[in-house]
Amino acid sequence: MERVPILKIGDILLVSIQVDMSDQTAIQLQEDLAERIVATGCHGVIIDITALDIVDSFVGRMLSTIASISKVLDAETVVVGMRPAVAITLVELGLSLNGIRTALNVERGMELIAASRRDEWDEADVDEDAETTATP
Repeated sequence: MERVPILKIGDILLVSIQVDMSDQTAIQLQEDLAERIVATGCHGVIIDITALDIVDSFVGRMLSTIASISKVLDAETVVVGMRPAVAITLVELGLSLNGIRTALNVERGMELIAASRRDEWDEADVDEDAETTATP
């Protein structure tokens, strides 16, 4: 069975899918990615699907499941490298990829995650300021 490599770049995990996704490969990827998120404390996951010519309903569900697992573990998922034909197929299949943001390439995906983290920090600062200025 082939394993999908997971690379750590800063506080982001990069998953580059270069193989056909069988059921077993997808399950192994989900487990490996969940373990790496916990082990590294990363807050972002980028899934590069540039090499995939076809995304069927199985792969679409797998991407949604990975995004859900990542979210529970406090990591945002961005899918990058989607080809126009793949996007059209996903829409025709009625797959919306809930919880997954998309970007054209890895660089833009990293920017999305960084911007999202900045927004979270800004919100946390506002909440903290409100708590310290509140009077009993």
